[in-house]
Amino acid sequence: MLGIGQKFPQYSLTGVVSNDVATAFKPISNDSFKGKWQVVFFWPKDFTFVCPTEIAAFGKLEKEFKARDAQLLGVSIDNEFVHLAWRKEKEELKDLPFPMLSDLKRELSGELGIIDPAVGVAQRATYIVDPEGVIRFVYVTDLDVGRSPAEVLRVLDALQTDELCPCNWQKGEETLKAA
Repeated sequence: MLGIGQKFPQYSLTGVVSNDVATAFKPISNDSFKGKWQVVFFWPKDFTFVCPTEIAAFGKLEKEFKARDAQLLGVSIDNEFVHLAWRKEKEELKDLPFPMLSDLKRELSGELGIIDPAVGVAQRATYIVDPEGVIRFVYVTDLDVGRSPAEVLRVLDALQTDELCPCNWQKGEETLKAA
């Protein structure tokens, strides 16, 4: 699995950006967000139970991520048509403010090394990638356990200070000074 300090792989995937089939699909790549932080999170499959709770929770915090010059990107191995159908069907996903990317060929999840060997889907992984394309944070949970988008936001805040941040540090609190 790729980790901290490594370059995030190049990607070019189809994103679902709306519920209207005429405008829903958009090509999205690393170049789409040059100079921005990217928060890229993966879920195993659409039309499941844990995944929409996380996706909706990231959606509720999207303005907070955007205020920090970070682009949220959700990814699974499902195709774009499944993403669109799920957005239309699931109330909490209808107004999702960030793209749902299709990694159908498992290219990005494969390069990252996050394909679950037992099930063949992307693991529940989250990456914070800095504006230079370097992975600064990796967070992976068991397929059955949802992650905390608020914790991802807290870590983004800490990374953006370029300072030493103690355990449970929150934006606005003092950072540590090396002696």
